[in-house]
Amino acid sequence: MEKIASFTINHTCLEPGVYVSRRDVTPSGDTVTTFDVRMTRPNREPALSPQALHAMEHLAATFLRNHPVWRDRIVYWGPMGCCTGNYLLVQGSAESADILPLIRETMEFVASFEGEVPGATPRDCGNYSFMDLPAAREAARAFLAENLCTEYPE
Repeated sequence: MEKIASFTINHTCLEPGVYVSRRDVTPSGDTVTTFDVRMTRPNREPALSPQALHAMEHLAATFLRNHPVWRDRIVYWGPMGCCTGNYLLVQGSAESADILPLIRETMEFVASFEGEVPGATPRDCGNYSFMDLPAAREAARAFLAENLCTEYPE
């Protein structure tokens, strides 16, 4: 089998940042850009807990889908299986520099969020109690404090 593109990135030197992971064109001709929102140094720092990522997923998805400028272009926000960050999919072709202010806004929202996590009820979520809001806030704060990269290392 052919190795998929995301497995060709050298994770041993990957730093926190916002990277264009891929661009896809749908059968109807729409472009979708996937961003790798890498929050930890893979294999060199502890991964984020699944509970922190789950809380962040609920908060970030809610924020992004309600954003006054980007809401109509947001396709998806969700955690990476390796628990080192998240993926953001947006409609259209965009660069990391285009999306970085939005990612900062999103992380500021998560970092300062207080109250009940949106959708964290048995009716609204399949694993509603599997969340760690304090850890999500701390992960967002740590990400905001980083000097974020925008180009994958070679």
